Amino acid sequence: MAAASHGTVLIVDDEPTIVEVVGRYLQRAGYETLEATDGTEAMQIAERGNPDLVVLDVMLPGFDGIEVMRRLHERPGKPVPVILLTARGEESDRLVGLRRGADDYVVKPFSPKELVARVDAVLRRVLPPAEEAAVPIEVGPLRIDPAMRTVTLDGEEIALTQREFDLLAYLAANPGQVFSRDQLMEAVWDYPSFNDTSTVTVHVRRLRAKLGDDPSKPRFIETVWGVGYRLRP
Repeated sequence: MAAASHGTVLIVDDEPTIVEVVGRYLQRAGYETLEATDGTEAMQIAERGNPDLVVLDVMLPGFDGIEVMRRLHERPGKPVPVILLTARGEESDRLVGLRRGADDYVVKPFSPKELVARVDAVLRRVLPPAEEAAVPIEVGPLRIDPAMRTVTLDGEEIALTQREFDLLAYLAANPGQVFSRDQLMEAVWDYPSFNDTSTVTVHVRRLRAKLGDDPSKPRFIETVWGVGYRLRP
């Protein structure tokens, strides 16, 4: 990878025009790009190119983007973050992607500049400068290592997506402090709420499931009704 590159992005879409336009904008922003037009090709290129992020269309020939994302997350090592592209604007369709592990989504038709901003925001969290690496955070049996981006509970490592990790790490860095959904959108997703705070709700639900956290008697993530969430100190 060239020294000036911000990272490598794999663009997966069966529409050549979208691949071309998105690739051009990302390259202008300093990224290297890889391209694929279907799910099988996407997995082959991901294995060879080891991208830092995948921009992934949901509707693909062969197996769809949701299946590609599942296979990417099942690979050994750190899961690659995924931004989904979808022509479906309904909330239920967006939530399916988030529940399956997407880090973000963009609804077609979209602004290429906005997509680049979303890529920037995700990779700022995934690829932090080495000098900013923080010491591990321990909350009871929960240990969060920002430098290694790992989470262990009672000594067992918990597999989290990039966004799940970022949300948990942010709450853990401020134990006992209550954050509204809007505040978490701005702090963790790196842009203000766009009237879709269900994104935060979905990620909290997924975190609780992976941590074995009962919402009625939480060990870790507590709901403060009418306000938001906090990590119990």
